[in-house]
Amino acid sequence: MKTKKIVIASDHAGFELKEKVIDYLKGKQFEVEDLGTHSPDSVDYPDFGHALAEHVASKRYDAGISLCGSGNGINITANKHPEIRSALCWRKDIAELARKHNDANICALPARFISFELACQIVDAFLSTSFEGGRHQRRIDKIPVKS
Repeated sequence: MKTKKIVIASDHAGFELKEKVIDYLKGKQFEVEDLGTHSPDSVDYPDFGHALAEHVASKRYDAGISLCGSGNGINITANKHPEIRSALCWRKDIAELARKHNDANICALPARFISFELACQIVDAFLSTSFEGGRHQRRIDKIPVKS
């Protein structure tokens, strides 16, 4: 079985939790690319959200994980990219539904509002749940804005 490749990024508010999640994923034999930030010094979440979205859109990774204080800023940024379906996940069942029904390819975590243990549960659910397709594909096909 091929090793899943995960790309991860955060701003300063998500830095500490990101580091722990990376260690957790590596311990489960995932290949992880860390796009930063690499310290708790203040940075701008769009810089990291755009980079993460571009990496996921390249299809070289199986999924992306983003973190910022509320999860919202980096999530909104990633969703500006047409190939991205980033889901803000603060519970395990939200992560499962984001994959099953929305074929989400980025899991955005609210670092200031969840524990490390809950983050691991969310990430596990996100990475182990498959897209159901069917009626959900029809709905996803309607997401892009037609010009």
